[in-house]
Amino acid sequence: MRANSIRARVRAEMTDEIKEIARRHLATDGANLSLRAVARDLGVVSSAIYRYFASRDELLTALILDAYNALGGSAEEAESAVPRNAYTDRWLAVAGSVRGWALQRPHEYALIYGSPVPGYQAPEDTVIAATRAVRVLGGILQDAALAGALRPNDDPPPPPDAAQDVERILAALAPDVPVTTMARGLSSWVTLFGQVSFEIFGQLRNTINHRDEFFEHQMRAQARYIGLTV
Repeated sequence: MRANSIRARVRAEMTDEIKEIARRHLATDGANLSLRAVARDLGVVSSAIYRYFASRDELLTALILDAYNALGGSAEEAESAVPRNAYTDRWLAVAGSVRGWALQRPHEYALIYGSPVPGYQAPEDTVIAATRAVRVLGGILQDAALAGALRPNDDPPPPPDAAQDVERILAALAPDVPVTTMARGLSSWVTLFGQVSFEIFGQLRNTINHRDEFFEHQMRAQARYIGLTV
């Protein structure tokens, strides 16, 4: 039993080391990972990597899962520290944590929110990790709806096909939120990541110099747009 425990620990340590080296390669090579290059930096023959990851895509999937879970965990931790009835502050905490995580780990952010990796198809088991952060937003909207802290809007409902998509999201995340409010919430979620992506990928260079202030202003504007009243 002890031998099995030692082997499991060694395997876990080696897996973590492979992933850490692969993350460093994201910074220099993007998502164009080479298992041979990872093995070289690890000091082993390339065939040894295949004992831990069957292919480059399997290693990419592990990195993607780690990135989504790290981002989701950051959003959950930041939001949980805010009083439950401060809905705008909860939204701002989530938005700030997404931006802060991305600025600290831009290459991992690029892996999950940048250009698709040619030839790579993410497996279904990435979905739960990928939705961790947006579930926090759903929880904020659901709580605000139950507390009567969502301002109604007079937007026309989405077209029928799009309405089905929004209703499916509502059923999973915030069943008491009106369809038009959730549509605004999803738009604000896209705006959040669009703003972060513009900053990470350099589109704000020589345009917005006071980025902290601009970001908070934009996120407060999105809170009002969604309809959060407190």
